[in-house]
Amino acid sequence: MAAVPGTPGELAISSHGLTKRFRGGQVAVDHVDLAVPTGAVYGFLGPNGSGKTTTIRLLLGLLRPTAGSHELLGSPMPAALGAVLPRVGALVEGPAFHPYLSGTDNLRRLDAGDRTADARTAPRRIAAALDRVGLGSAAGKTYRHYSLGMRQRLGIAAALLRPRDLLVLDEPTNGLDPQGTREVRGLLVELAEGGATVVLSTHLLSEVEQVCTHVGVMHRGRLVAQDALPALHARTAPRLVVSTTDQVGAALVLTRLGLSAVTQDGEEVSAVLELVEPEAVVRALVHADVPVRGLEVRTVDLEELFVQLTGAGFDVNG
Repeated sequence: MAAVPGTPGELAISSHGLTKRFRGGQVAVDHVDLAVPTGAVYGFLGPNGSGKTTTIRLLLGLLRPTAGSHELLGSPMPAALGAVLPRVGALVEGPAFHPYLSGTDNLRRLDAGDRTADARTAPRRIAAALDRVGLGSAAGKTYRHYSLGMRQRLGIAAALLRPRDLLVLDEPTNGLDPQGTREVRGLLVELAEGGATVVLSTHLLSEVEQVCTHVGVMHRGRLVAQDALPALHARTAPRLVVSTTDQVGAALVLTRLGLSAVTQDGEEVSAVLELVEPEAVVRALVHADVPVRGLEVRTVDLEELFVQLTGAGFDVNG
């Protein structure tokens, strides 16, 4: 697993061996080492049931870990929960509100329960949060008459009732139409540009591609990959594959040409193609008297990489 560079002081979230085993023996989270850089939009990606939501619940103190430790915003959990959680906004497993209260009244009740919130500014902050998620015109409508997408928007508004240093959003575009999905993605970028760290739990590859700077991939409770998005993209760079009886000679030629990640597997020698033209590789191999049985350029896109990591498909739309 590739590590995300950064010292603990540079990380908004860090965990060490975070594990959750339920009474029946199921290990839902298995020794997860998260490293979420401050200011990142971190895509927490994986198939449904991979352990993403359980990990989030552990991070927020909603579940007790069986083993391991973690820090939020540089402070150890759960010791600093009282001081840190007011700086954290979260939407976990969909919003839950009072069905017979309006959007405004639901947020008013939530805000009143926050002892660190300033009651004098509540009306202004609530109105601003509703406008920010496009619910200003539906603020007086009762929650039971909200569509699924409107309910999801209200959940995001609840996370934005006050400035946050960290936002943890579990499937925030669930139930939204394409226009609403675009608006939420734009909001996430805007929040990150304003200095917040955003953790976006999703199974939608398109969300990761469009808004995330870093990615962690979960599979069966384990973190199977973690890196900056450009580094993951580098893994999907085209590879030149040479079939030859002289693997050592071919590997030397590819290395001299400046190709990286040269590997040998049976009669195949491969490397990341980068800026070298395949025709130039053929000429160099022939000039070095390396017999060439075959040569091809193989490409792997980000979706295929995640399938390789998890053995499961991902939704690529949304």
